[in-house]
Parts: sequence; structure tokens; C-alpha cells
Amino acid sequence: MKDKDLLKLFLRNGWQEVGVKGSHHKVRKGDRVEIIPIHGTDVAPGLLNAILKRNGLK
Repeated sequence: MKDKDLLKLFLRNGWQEVGVKGSHHKVRKGDRVEIIPIHGTDVAPGLLNAILKRNGLK
């Protein structure tokens, strides 16, 4: 999955982008915060699965 598609997935599921520092986008939903790395490539499978599982999106 492309990194920008992952960010769009979070935004479609009610998360709000609250900040950008370099290539890392911070999104928030309630009291949960996740950092999405945007480097213009595919997200590594292990990192992708960890982010999705941690936030209940898989």
C-alpha cells in the first residue's frame, strides 16, 4: 500500500490530520494519535500491518 493511500484511509475513517513535521504526518482521533510516514514509497508490510492492527483498521 502506498503511504499516501494509508493517510487517505485514516482520514476517511474519521481521523484528523493535526500536524506535519518533515515527512511524518500526525493524525488524531479522540485521544489516539498515530504517526504516518510519507516518503513517496510503499509502506513496509510489517509496519503497515502494525499500524492497521493497532488502530483496528484491518
